[in-house]
Amino acid sequence: MRVQFVLQEIWIGLRRNLTMTISLVITVAIAMALFGTGLLIRQQVNSSKTYWYDKVEVSIFLCAKTSSNPNCQKADATDPQKQGLKAELEKHPQVAGVEYESKQQAYARFKDRFASTPGFVQSAKEGDIPDSFRIRLKNPEQYKDVAQTMLGRPGVDQVINEQEILKKFFRILNGLQWAALFIALVQVVASVLLVGNTVRLSAFNRRRETGIMRLVGASNTYIQMPFILEGAIAGLIGGMFSSILLVLSKMLLIDRLAGNVGFASQLGWGTVVAVIIVSICFGVLLCAVASFLTLRRYLKI
Repeated sequence: MRVQFVLQEIWIGLRRNLTMTISLVITVAIAMALFGTGLLIRQQVNSSKTYWYDKVEVSIFLCAKTSSNPNCQKADATDPQKQGLKAELEKHPQVAGVEYESKQQAYARFKDRFASTPGFVQSAKEGDIPDSFRIRLKNPEQYKDVAQTMLGRPGVDQVINEQEILKKFFRILNGLQWAALFIALVQVVASVLLVGNTVRLSAFNRRRETGIMRLVGASNTYIQMPFILEGAIAGLIGGMFSSILLVLSKMLLIDRLAGNVGFASQLGWGTVVAVIIVSICFGVLLCAVASFLTLRRYLKI
């Protein structure tokens, strides 16, 4: 196979269908960027789950004058009640550790955690967060056993499992991930249709050259190769543009999300490079396969 001839045919095809080629490159770039962003969000969520689920705690909030629980009778938990609860928790077989947190400590931790959002910090004041016991469990899945033991005890307002809060939060992030992947799927379908139209138009414009090549005995592979490579090159260019979009996505979306939400684990650039490589390869393969399948039906003309 003459390499010079193949390259010449590729250049002719791309030049003749410049508008369609540009549209294909843009569509592939957006599709692969959305696909890669979905993968990045998934990786960030999975790494954060691994970190946080090992550190989840059960918080037992004690009665305060502002409590809505009728059992509290609008009164603060007494010292004997606190001591009794702590002693009972330390004896519980599922409890690995118990830490008492006063109103002052809770407010200080609240201000430190949300220091980046001063408006939110100013909306609360010391005393809004009641005294509590923060409990580390030997098995986080055994939360209900501890909750049932503590609920209704004198001095206990409510029991909150942080894992349930995290599950709701990660469910929202998973929704964002699947939304990005769904939009990427729509863009992939559009890319396939554009590849098919581009290849058919290119084949129609060069039907005379193709007919001559068939008459002189050229193989299907020799005739198809320029068209397939046209699609692959368009996919490669689109994938390269998507890599730029993925870098911006990491810097402007993932990193900001991690900073605002307080993710303990930052997504590394090694993961981003791996996703970029996967996206580029997928874009090239997608366009090449779409070109090949289109030619199988159209080459007879």
